[in-house]
Amino acid sequence: MHKSGFVNIIGRPNVGKSTLMNALVGERMSIITSKPQTTRHRILGIVSEENYQLVFSDTPGIVMEIGYKMHEAMNRFVSSTFDDSDVMLFVTDKYDQYDEDGPTVTRLKKLNVPLFLVINKTDQSTDEEITDLIKKWNSWINFKETIPISALNQTNTQKLLELILENTPEGPVYYPKDQLTDKPERFFVSEIIREKILQQYKKEVPYSCEVIVDSFKEDVTNKGEEITRIEAHIYVNRKTQKPILIGKGGSAIKKLGIEARKDIEKFLDTKVYLELYVKIKENWRDNDKVLKSFGYQ
Repeated sequence: MHKSGFVNIIGRPNVGKSTLMNALVGERMSIITSKPQTTRHRILGIVSEENYQLVFSDTPGIVMEIGYKMHEAMNRFVSSTFDDSDVMLFVTDKYDQYDEDGPTVTRLKKLNVPLFLVINKTDQSTDEEITDLIKKWNSWINFKETIPISALNQTNTQKLLELILENTPEGPVYYPKDQLTDKPERFFVSEIIREKILQQYKKEVPYSCEVIVDSFKEDVTNKGEEITRIEAHIYVNRKTQKPILIGKGGSAIKKLGIEARKDIEKFLDTKVYLELYVKIKENWRDNDKVLKSFGYQ
């Protein structure tokens, strides 16, 4: 018997969905920062063994206050997970605030697949707080399984994986067994650069940026060493943001390039030569044509 299924992870921004995805998959698929709305796209992480294949899906957090068409696109990524899941993981924590008759709870009640309540950040919660959350959520929704975890510390994540397998139906092999994700290397390189932007810059600037890898070439140096030459453009929303990204005398973008290159080298397991450029594409977050070219539609 071979089990297979799509396991979709949903929840509000910053509840630890990406950390959980990385823990379950065992690979660094999703970028992680303390800032909300870090994940913008739907990312698949594939776990394959001889007798099963689990296709995990990390989604953007559910954006409640829509400010741009980009937010609408991000919510569409979330919405799509309700249509193709075999097992659904709803991730929450003690900091989350929901209404029993709100849109997310209402939609979760209508699901016809095994639905898990995953209470994250138990390392930041008391036993009483966890118990209260379990009682509240299970009085609202008929969850198939309820499990408190700490995705950061990987507490109970193995148990969660076992419960997922128990509830996964028989099915075919959807992807080659050696495939880890549906995204190309370029995508993850751009995500690593964007992660460093989120970490290095403040206020609105990181949220106004999109990173596109324009050139990705494997090469050999004069010394015969393998090297990957990468050229990426960082698109900003306004003219005033470009000098902030570059910094005085190019200091800020130089620091960004150094930090991004370190992680890209770890990810690709090879030496990397990285060139970063900044371009202005005003109001790109509200431009349907640009959003499509950036992969949001």
